[in-house]
Amino acid sequence: MNRERIISGESLSEEETVFNWSLRPPSLAEYVGQKALVEKMSISLTAAKNREEPLDHVLFHGPPGLGKTTLAHIISHEMEKDIIVSSGPILEKTGDLMGILTNLGEGTVFFIDEIHRLPKIVEEFLYSAMEDFAIDFVVDKGAFAKTVKIPLKRFTLVGATTRAGLLSAPLRERFGIFHHLDFYPAEELEIIIRRSAKILKIPIKKEASLEIARRSRGTPRIANRLLKRVRDYAEVKSDGTITVEIAQKALEMEGIDIQGLDDLDRKLLKTIIKYYGGGPVGIETISATINEETDTLVDMVEPFLLKIGFLSRTRNGRKVNQSAYQHLHLDKSKGQQEDLFKDI
Repeated sequence: MNRERIISGESLSEEETVFNWSLRPPSLAEYVGQKALVEKMSISLTAAKNREEPLDHVLFHGPPGLGKTTLAHIISHEMEKDIIVSSGPILEKTGDLMGILTNLGEGTVFFIDEIHRLPKIVEEFLYSAMEDFAIDFVVDKGAFAKTVKIPLKRFTLVGATTRAGLLSAPLRERFGIFHHLDFYPAEELEIIIRRSAKILKIPIKKEASLEIARRSRGTPRIANRLLKRVRDYAEVKSDGTITVEIAQKALEMEGIDIQGLDDLDRKLLKTIIKYYGGGPVGIETISATINEETDTLVDMVEPFLLKIGFLSRTRNGRKVNQSAYQHLHLDKSKGQQEDLFKDI
C-alpha cells in the first residue's frame, strides 16, 4: 500500500521540488551541517581549481532529503561549470547516455540521481567514459561491425544514491571521492529552519524553530516541509507568527510526535511488540502483517528508527529496543496495554 508521508525524505511532488530550489544554499559557505564532508569537499574543489582540472568523480550516499542534489549543484557553482541532471531510471538505453556524454563540455558536472538504479548495460557503458573519457560505438552489424572510439571532454560525474550497497564494485571503484551524508542534529536543523523562514518571510520564534527541528527526523527536506505546514496552521488558527505552542498543535494534528515518528513508524513498532513479543522478526513478515511494501519499510521507515535506537537489526530479524517501549509508554516487563494498540 502506497501512502504519502509528510515525514518522508523523498520529494512528494514536482511543486515541492521547485519550492525547495528557492531554499537551497548556492555555495559551501552557506551550506549548514555535514561539517567534515564540507571541509573535505572544500579542499577537493580548491585543489581542482588551482590545477585548472575538472573535479574527480564524486559519489554521495545516504538517506533521502539530506542534501545530495544540493551538493551536486554547489559543485557546479563552485567550479563555475554547467550541470546536467539525470537519474538512473530515466537512462534506460545506452543511446540515452551517449547523447548526453557526447554533448558535455569541458568540466561539466553530470549528476545522476538514484545511480544504483542504472540498467546494467548502461552502467557498463559508463565505465570507459568515467575512466578514459571515451566511449566505444559499434557501427554496422554482423561481419561488417566495427568499433569506433569517440573521445569525450573531461567531465565530473556526481552520483547520488540511497542504497550504496546496490552499486556494483566496478562502478564504485571509478569514483575518486566518496562522501556519506548522515542525519542532522536538531541544532543544525534549527538553523536551516530559521534560514528558510527568513527567505519565506515567516515570523517564527526560536523555541518554535527548535520544536520543528526536533520532529524533522534529522532531515532538512522534512524540516522545510513541516515549516510550511506549521505556517499554514499559524495563519489560519493564529496571527501568522509561529510560536512553540502553535508548532506543537500543528504537528500533533499531523500525527507527528516529539521524536518525529508518525503513524506508520508507531504501527511498525507496536506490531513487533504486540504480535512478535518485541522481536526478533523478519522484515518480510512485518511487511505482510501491516500491509506495507518491504522496500517502503527498509528505505523510508527503518533508517531513522535504527538511527535513534528504537529498532535493532539482528541475524534473526528486527527487534524493538527498550527506548521505544519508553517512548510508547509501554512497560516491557508487565506486558502490553491494549488501548495503545487500537490503531494496528
